[in-house]
Amino acid sequence: MAAQRYKAVIFDIGGVVMRSPFIAIAAYEREQGLPENYINCSIVERGSQGSWQKFERGEIELLPFYEAFGRDLSDTVNGNKWYKAYCERKGLECPRLPEALDVNGRELFGAMMREAGKYDPHIREAIVRIRAARKHKVIALTNNFSRINVPQSELEFLGWSDGATPSHLRELFDDFCDSSALGTRKPEAEFYLLACARNQIKPSEAIFLDDIGINLKAAKKLGMDTIRE
Repeated sequence: MAAQRYKAVIFDIGGVVMRSPFIAIAAYEREQGLPENYINCSIVERGSQGSWQKFERGEIELLPFYEAFGRDLSDTVNGNKWYKAYCERKGLECPRLPEALDVNGRELFGAMMREAGKYDPHIREAIVRIRAARKHKVIALTNNFSRINVPQSELEFLGWSDGATPSHLRELFDDFCDSSALGTRKPEAEFYLLACARNQIKPSEAIFLDDIGINLKAAKKLGMDTIRE
């Protein structure tokens, strides 16, 4: 595709612009002696009605989310079933799986958010330069939580002293598309199309950067060019 056809560069936030919250999940898995990607599988395989997915669409408040998140991830009946299927898809030998789990949703989510509060300096500099050139719109497309009401007591614990989405992050972009504000999330096609409509572009006129394969696959299906970070 010729460079002049691009009108926008669309960035994921966690895992691209900021550090990935899933780094904290990987650390938790190691601490608990869980197989790699066990927690991630449990989150993803819950589908659209999982607590994580509902939270990112702004459908559940923080404190009830903590409880539901812990309950979802402590479900070893489904968790083990999903992880066995994951191993089969990947051609991996399935390791020993937990008989029981007691995941504290608040503690895990807090660790994830504190980890995700740090910029990737190279990506941040790239965004600044792209905007300065004034040739492309720079758009954020993020599964986020900014619409959620957060009790004051939790802000410091989560590393959100400046809010779930601080102004210094929003100000990097021409448009900030937040799942919790728009009621839809990646990889739902509606989310990508809303971002395009808000910015008067076609999907084929955008480059999309994300760190999660399923999100990139959804973007590519709509006609976006993609880069995996």
